[in-house]
Amino acid sequence: MVETQPIVFFNGELKPENEVGIPIRDRGFIYGDAVFDATRTFNGRPFRMKEHLDRLYNSLLYLRIDPGMSKEEMERWSMEVVNHNYSLLPPNQDMWVMQRISRGVETIEPGEEQRPTVLIESHPIPFAKRASLYRDGLRIITPSIPRVPPRFMSPRAKTHNYLNLILGDLEAQGTDPDAWAVLLDEDGNLTEGKGSNIFLVKDGVVATPKGQFVLEGITRGVVLDLANGLGLPAEERDLDQFDAYTADEAFLTSTSLCICPISTFNGAAIGQGSLPGPVTQQLISAFSDVAGMDYVEQYLSHLA
Repeated sequence: MVETQPIVFFNGELKPENEVGIPIRDRGFIYGDAVFDATRTFNGRPFRMKEHLDRLYNSLLYLRIDPGMSKEEMERWSMEVVNHNYSLLPPNQDMWVMQRISRGVETIEPGEEQRPTVLIESHPIPFAKRASLYRDGLRIITPSIPRVPPRFMSPRAKTHNYLNLILGDLEAQGTDPDAWAVLLDEDGNLTEGKGSNIFLVKDGVVATPKGQFVLEGITRGVVLDLANGLGLPAEERDLDQFDAYTADEAFLTSTSLCICPISTFNGAAIGQGSLPGPVTQQLISAFSDVAGMDYVEQYLSHLA
């Protein structure tokens, strides 16, 4: 193993990243028959790894994939990857660490054993590309493509099948190349974006779509806990476009963005005050305390 090369864990061993390839008959590649999860580091320390692995193993149960590895083993190998690869990053940089498990290579012969493909990898967070979002806010567009209803496939499992959300992004970016999509459900309620949850603030109440209709983000859960700790009323409920257009503040949460303010919704400005709004700023400050660093300043320091 070359010390100056990023490494991954692949099917039982650590290898240089550039020496690993996924077989062409792997079901994760040909069918999207795989699950994954991802946390990010703050100053090289993974955030809420246990919660991310709990969600990963729930996703595995939902798809009935046995990874052949305990959570404790998955965490230990993940930390091996993090500790090696973080040392290769430039200053003021952090990274995602992702666990990806597919059902394995498609079997051909009768009785042939199918073994899962287990990959743990990391890559840098694109701070420079996203830094302006914390200065200017996110521009949200709701595409015409609806979110796949839970009765067809639960959004609570984090799988490799993101096409529904990707198509939403493509439509939104056809209108505004820098827009982020948040899909509606069949009843016109807000659901989620690709890897992100939406929150609205109205009259001091923090609200987000119900958990059974979205991937329940780990950051989403942290924000709900922080709101309660700050004495802010927090609700999980149906939210439609009227709620968004009339919100005082809005923000997205995600593993890498943490909490990022929204400036416009379908071209209409959100709120009347400064960005971020006072409630969003309270939550950003509280999240930075939990993360152990000012993550907004980390992003803004990468502005050109």
